[in-house]
Amino acid sequence: MVTPLADHDDDHNPLTTKDGWKRFVDDAPTCPQMLSLKDFKALDEENLLAYNEPRLDYHSRLVIVATPTVRDVFTTGRRLVLLNRHQISGRRGLIVTGQAGTGKTTAIAQLGRNHELLVRKRLGPVAAGRLPVVYVTVPPRATPKMLAIEFARFLGIPVFRQETQTSITNAVCDLLIKMRVELALVDEIHNLNLATQAGAEASDQLKYLSERIPATFVLAGIDVAASGLFSGVRGQQIAGRYTVTDTEPFAYGTGAQRQNWRNLVASLEDALRLHRHKPGSLVKLDGYLHERTAGAIGSLSQLIRGASIEAIISGSEAITRKTLDTIEVDQAAEHSRVERRRARSPRRRRADADAA
Repeated sequence: MVTPLADHDDDHNPLTTKDGWKRFVDDAPTCPQMLSLKDFKALDEENLLAYNEPRLDYHSRLVIVATPTVRDVFTTGRRLVLLNRHQISGRRGLIVTGQAGTGKTTAIAQLGRNHELLVRKRLGPVAAGRLPVVYVTVPPRATPKMLAIEFARFLGIPVFRQETQTSITNAVCDLLIKMRVELALVDEIHNLNLATQAGAEASDQLKYLSERIPATFVLAGIDVAASGLFSGVRGQQIAGRYTVTDTEPFAYGTGAQRQNWRNLVASLEDALRLHRHKPGSLVKLDGYLHERTAGAIGSLSQLIRGASIEAIISGSEAITRKTLDTIEVDQAAEHSRVERRRARSPRRRRADADAA
């Protein structure tokens, strides 16, 4: 008899809440047990459904690959936390910026998770009374009060309509200082529009929070330079305090770049738990996978996870080029693929068609 996957808590706890963040840090997905092919074929319908459920759940998230971006953000972020440990003011921060789907959120979330686990290991039982990491996102058209409310929401501080920005900010700062926060992750920073009065004031609020709260601030957003974050006097202040890490899609031009891409594909393929998948078959499709995803790790993850789930549901238990062709990815990747195909010469298109 196959034991079905235990039901998850129905409460919705995103990363932007204290409970959701704790669940993320504590979560250690286990690799599902695999039956022999003979025993797998012998499963009746009821037991097959129970056996497949943990594998579907596993493939829905798959693995976090230690990409160059993830490693760089962790190394830089960890160094800044240590540099800021005894700083009274003028603490340095990190900005992670780049195109959508290049792993910004994943990188800063993994930085926060690894940092919190290190704090727990270093302090032992004492760490139970601390909150080493806070994670918030900047809402669209953010105002200073809205930004303060996001921090309050993470902490679980009730906010009433009549409360002022100052009272909310004071409550947030007092509690974060009391709980010894060390790392403040602020995502979707491109929602701060410094060209508007509200956006400029929200930027000032963020600077005020970073001065008052003794923590290292890590900001992430889409092409923040293009959004004007470094423009004007306020932008110069930000640029003078923050190190910038750019995230980019994986390139596929040189031999070394192609090998890096193959290594990424191989890492994801090694994590698959399918009964009939031929090892190495995805690596052989590295050129096709790069074309489908434009080198964006977010698009690649979506494509392979979607194909894995389809392989389990359909019973094929393998990912092939035909399977991948049926999986749609984000519009940005699909549009990029169409544009590249249009740019090819008719001779190259014929050659590709013959190879397929």
